[in-house]
Parts: sequence; structure tokens; C-alpha cells
Amino acid sequence: MAFINTVSTASTSVVKPKNTLTVIDNRTGKSIEIEITNNSIPATAFSQLKAPYEENERKENDTPYGLRVLDPSFMNTAMITSKITYIDGNKGYLMHRGYPIEQLAEKSSFLETAYLLIYGELPSKSQHDAFTWEVMHHTFIADDLQQMMRQMRYDSHPMSVFISAFAAMSAFAPEANPALQGQNLYIQNKAAMNKQIIRILGKATTVAAMAYRIRINRPFTPPRSDLTYTENLLFMMDHMSEPYSYRPDPRLAKALDILFILHADHEMNCSTATMVHVGSSLADPYSCIAASAAALYGPLHGGANEAVIRMLTKIGSVENVPAFLEGVKQKKELLFGFGHRVYRETDPRSKIIREVADLVFDVCGREPLIDVAIALKDAALKDEYFTSRKLYPNVDYWSGLIYKSMGFPLDFYPVLFVVPRVAGYLAHWKQQIDSGKNKISRPRQVYIGESRRDYVPLENREERVIDGTNGLTEIPHYMSKRRLAPKI
Repeated sequence: MAFINTVSTASTSVVKPKNTLTVIDNRTGKSIEIEITNNSIPATAFSQLKAPYEENERKENDTPYGLRVLDPSFMNTAMITSKITYIDGNKGYLMHRGYPIEQLAEKSSFLETAYLLIYGELPSKSQHDAFTWEVMHHTFIADDLQQMMRQMRYDSHPMSVFISAFAAMSAFAPEANPALQGQNLYIQNKAAMNKQIIRILGKATTVAAMAYRIRINRPFTPPRSDLTYTENLLFMMDHMSEPYSYRPDPRLAKALDILFILHADHEMNCSTATMVHVGSSLADPYSCIAASAAALYGPLHGGANEAVIRMLTKIGSVENVPAFLEGVKQKKELLFGFGHRVYRETDPRSKIIREVADLVFDVCGREPLIDVAIALKDAALKDEYFTSRKLYPNVDYWSGLIYKSMGFPLDFYPVLFVVPRVAGYLAHWKQQIDSGKNKISRPRQVYIGESRRDYVPLENREERVIDGTNGLTEIPHYMSKRRLAPKI
């Protein structure tokens, strides 16, 4: 409970609030006062609340050693303090370093926004030009790494290729590895840190394009430094037998650039938290990026826009929308692209991305599923069942339609998500190292398993019923049944 001081005088009482929280442990009667800073309290303060074991209480609870705070999935736990991105989920507001996302999408470029995220301020003209030049001249991939990537099967998921390439990239930059150069490498050598930031931003598009070319069984296309960031990506993906002067449609490059700005950072999400978590051990940034990309690879994170397309395809036509929504209410269907863990109102990015969709449709033709998407959106926003649950279209609802219209395969959508998010990963990694307060992340747990028990020899153990969750049952084999036959 919040604690309030009351100061009394002969004639009046003056209420003087304190920016603290008073907690009373009803087990012992002990009271502690915790300072509130930026509307947050340190979880470690609760370790002061200690109590003796109750009768028959599990000793694994460690009750005499202090109270723990349990928050699965970080529903209300702040992992860091940050100056990078702010989200007001109740009002549907997003800003980077103080700049509203609407202004950045309208007036900025992806590389300028990346600079803002990583270094804290918009670059001057000379800083912008130098940063862009460096990024666009660090796009080549080592030939040995290219040979490794060529061994990937054509049906490999592009995110698997992306993750593998960045994990392997660590081996191609030993001078960037704190495990080899000393744990204070990036604490003491900011030039080395900046070089890896430039390298990673530059090579992210090249790796993405290579993953796509593997997907369509085509040879790799070398990058070009005379194009913009997104133009170069499209060039490396789409260049065939035309002259090297081939240039992607500037309208599509601009649309993709805006999409990259919208995906560049989104505060402490699953994959960014992974970047911070892995980075806290002072692992090299290439390994950190690979781990973060693996977190984004999961269908609950980076695969949402792909799920939207599959959902709209399943609905098929505008006439089927009412029946589908009824199925959602009856828990027979899943609704993708609506709602968000943070936003309680509309996702501000979804408004911008809807305008980008029109730009892409002007070039590539109107995506047939857009009519189904609009009908579904309109029907859901008129239905109290969905509005009362704050289910509004999010950025994934429209982005998948744009990617489909541009001809990207479904399994490439997460790659188009992770490439711009690399800028956000690097911003949080740099912030953490530069803070001078980095400690290795080491979450606690609440143990609810078996209490101490003694080892039983194999021959004395009883058989247990195995159902696949508590032991190994039968697994499928591709080996010949002759080889798996019991031996006589």
C-alpha cells in the first residue's frame, strides 16, 4: 500500500505524500518502505521479507532467505531502464528517442532512424552521409561464409539460413569476440563497437537476400553501394540476367523503407529481451543477433503476419466473414492480426501501414485479399465482442498483405521483420554496454519439484506408466524395419 504522512497543526492537517510504498508482511508483522522511482520499485526489496518455515512447509521454498517475486512471461516486470523507445499502450502511442513514429515514417529513412535508435539523436548532414556510406560499404560477405550458406537446402526456412549465417559470422570476426579479446573489449574500445554495428547493419540485408536466393535456387547477387538500403536489398533479391544497372522500382523501395522504420524497434519484446539477456554475458554481437533472430523466428513473435495471410486465405471471400467471426466467438477459429500485449487501443503503426499498402497496390496491383481484410476489420470494429476486448488491427494485419502483393513467399516474412529489427537490437545492446551497470542476467525460479530423495539402483526400480510427457515412448524411425528388428 502507498504510505502517506499526515502532519498536524493546531488548526489544520496537512497531508504530505511520500513517493514510497509500505509493505507489511502479515506472516511476521515486519514492515518495509520501498522507494518508488519512475513509477517502479526494485524487486530485490522484497528479499528483506523473511519468515520462519511454517509447519510442514517445503524447505525448497527458502522462506527464511527472503520473499521472491514471481512473474511468468514478464507480464508486469521491467527488465531494464531505457532511453530508446516509449509505448503508451492505453493511447496507442509509439515514439523513438522522443520522436513520434508517425513523423519518422513520413520524414525519415530507415538508416537515419537506425542512427537515431543507436546513438540517441538524429544525425547531422555530415554524420548521416558518413553513416550511410559506411553501412553501404560493409555489405559484402566473406567468400568462405558464402560457400557455407550455399550448402543450405533450397527448402530451408529463410530464417534458419539467416540465424545460421549470423552465428557463423562470429567465427569470421575473432577481433570482435570478447571471449578472445578480453571481456572489456566493448567497454573500453568504442571504435570496435561502432565497427561491429556498421558491419551488422550492412550485412543483414545481404544475408537476407542470400536466404531468399537459396529459397528460389538462384546464385547470389553481389551488393551495390550506390543504392539505398532497401533498394540494395531488392536488387540482390531480384537481379537476374539484366545489366548490372538494373534498379528496383523506387516506389517499392520507399514502401519497404517505411515498413523497416515501423519494425525497427518496439521496446522490450521477446527477441529484444533475448538480445539484452545474451548480451549481458558479454557474448559477441553476432551471436547475440543470432539468438535474438531465433527468438523472433517463433510463430508467436515473427510469424504473426504470415498467420494473417493464412487466415484471410481460409476465409476466402467477404461473404464468409460473418461466419468466421462467429467461429472466433465460439472458440472454433483463431483471429490473427488483432490485439497486442502492450496496446489497449489501436496500434499506431497499423494506420501508417495501411497507407503504404495503397502505394504498393498502385505498383503491383490490388491484392485480392484486401477486400476480405477490410470487411473483417470493419465487422470486428463494429462488434462489441471484439471492441470490449480491445481487439484492434495491429501492424501484422496489414504488413502481410503488402508482402504478399510484392511477391514475397510466406516463409520470408519473418526475415523482412528481423532485418530492420537488427537496428533495435543493436541500440539496446549498445545502451546496455555503455551504461556501465551491466550485470549478467540470472533470473530466479520458484522450485515446485520433488523434495530430496535417494537414488534407486536400476534393477530395483518399478515400471511407470509412460504417456510421452513423462518419458520416452515410441518415436518414428526412417531406418529399415530390418535394422530395427529385435536381435536374437
